[in-house]
Amino acid sequence: MPDDALHGGPTQVAARLVATAAAPLDPASADAPQVLHWPGRRLLLQRGDTELAVRDLDGEGTEVRFPAPWPRRYGSVTVSPTGDVAVFAGVHALRAVDSTGAVRWEIRHGCWSPAVCTGAHASFSEYADDYHHGHADIGSAAFSADGKLLWAHVRNRAGRDVNEEWLILDPADGTVLTRTDTMTVGSGSIHFPHPNPAYMGLTVGEGEENSPVLWGHWDGANFTVQRFVEEVLLAVSPSGEHFLTTDLGQWTLYLHRAEDGMELRHLDADEAVPLPASSDDDRVRWDYEAAAFPYDDTAVVGSEDSAEDPRHWLVDPRTMVVRGRIAYPFSVAGPPRSAGQGAWYTVSKDQTTLHLWNLPHRE
Repeated sequence: MPDDALHGGPTQVAARLVATAAAPLDPASADAPQVLHWPGRRLLLQRGDTELAVRDLDGEGTEVRFPAPWPRRYGSVTVSPTGDVAVFAGVHALRAVDSTGAVRWEIRHGCWSPAVCTGAHASFSEYADDYHHGHADIGSAAFSADGKLLWAHVRNRAGRDVNEEWLILDPADGTVLTRTDTMTVGSGSIHFPHPNPAYMGLTVGEGEENSPVLWGHWDGANFTVQRFVEEVLLAVSPSGEHFLTTDLGQWTLYLHRAEDGMELRHLDADEAVPLPASSDDDRVRWDYEAAAFPYDDTAVVGSEDSAEDPRHWLVDPRTMVVRGRIAYPFSVAGPPRSAGQGAWYTVSKDQTTLHLWNLPHRE
């Protein structure tokens, strides 16, 4: 239970607004803005149907636009820590481009469409009007902390068999340095960069019953992957020593040791936070969409209560105790999301504004 649960409810912990950034693209034709971060570097990304906008959040606020090779529903995208290369993870290929749209390299792979698709397709125009391609599953890619490696989750086909692979590439020319089967059947995936560039986390959504967490390590010669329990990866600590997950029912928050995946502690939602009076449910659930780990001794986690009035909680991972509810100076929407060491971010309900937050006296 929260420390003050017997004294009228959770303590209010004030969040301090660090920065406000306007979304560069029209939300009517773009995804919500997001933050990618590496040690000492934060970039705002917003993917539209025809372009990707990238803005430096820590320097002079410079902005770069990348022409998109296909509309946003046909995959995901990431950028290098320096912001000079974008990698689009599409239905049939990984494509790296610079800000002029020039292709640096392209790696073709098996189709993410649920339909039987044995062709490689030479161009997007060949499947642009196909329903199944327009509703295909999605892979993902991410750069390592130092930008020298690109990790990518792709689908390949060997005869009639379809398998998914985790690739590590040289982002300079797309050379595949190593690869391994993930033994997954994903509908989508998200990478979680680790402060040590030799490590990477990957959560693969396989539907309502499965969602494995994969933890990869590459020492330059051997690629090893640990597959943890069926949970959803939420956030990695700034030191990289721990990560947070929740189960598919969203009942429990788990703290794992990154070295070997061992579960160290857990926190049940219905024992940790009160059920809102307006809730139609009989149990509290943790938000599975995202969480933040701004400090090694502090996590910010959402409970899935109401989109109109989301509740964010300050959790001490050393004890897995809720220390209080985050109090914002104005209404926020959605879950707290990681913005690197010492910060997290939220996106306004209309997706036009991104806010960076931290805790007072915790620079």
